[in-house]
Amino acid sequence: MKGTYRIAERTIEITSVYDRVQQYCRDYRYEGVPDFRISITQEDIDCERKRSEKEQTNVPVINYSDPYLEELAVYRRIAEKMPYYDTFLFHGSAVSVDGEAYIFTAVSGTGKSTHARLWRELLKEKAVMVNDDKPLIRITESRALVYGTPYNGKHHLGNNICVPVKAVCILERSEKNHIRQITFEEAYLKLLKQAYRPADPRAMEKTLDLIDRLSERVKFYRLGCNMDKEAAETAYNAMKG
Repeated sequence: MKGTYRIAERTIEITSVYDRVQQYCRDYRYEGVPDFRISITQEDIDCERKRSEKEQTNVPVINYSDPYLEELAVYRRIAEKMPYYDTFLFHGSAVSVDGEAYIFTAVSGTGKSTHARLWRELLKEKAVMVNDDKPLIRITESRALVYGTPYNGKHHLGNNICVPVKAVCILERSEKNHIRQITFEEAYLKLLKQAYRPADPRAMEKTLDLIDRLSERVKFYRLGCNMDKEAAETAYNAMKG
């Protein structure tokens, strides 16, 4: 099965074993000459299964379906290719407000998706989800841009849009809401951990360079927050400038 898609200004032809991948990416369908092609085999799916089983330590192993594992294989191939186009995949939740994006990142389970929801409840129609899990960030000569992707979290919150990034916010749980602007050096290790780290050394080198360039184009914050709407008010008022 084959389809062509436009993701983060790149045209990608995907050949898959199962139709689920094609349906998953349907909002990004596009007619054009591919910048690159991805072709998935059963061997790639089997590799994803082994990777998944290795990552499931100290918990009952989930037997994921082949179509689901193929989705992961496609996502990984895209993430490996994108650094060559000044773009990297980032684990976070991106919300656009008045045409500027705020990206929230944290270790899984901290509540970045919940915090993004609080922004939508606070700001109503002003707040638009770009992507709730795995947006792509492209670095240009003058700014950083965040893009929606098909990989938008378990609630499938996101849009096929591109928005300039204003700030990246690192979330931490706290009983009292408080926020401060931090330096790139303070944010660096968290950014590196939350960015997709390619297996290819050249692509990894490019990713590190892109993270460095991100520091020249956006502001960084650390937010200690609970899960009340006041947390969204605290964050938005501090970061909107």
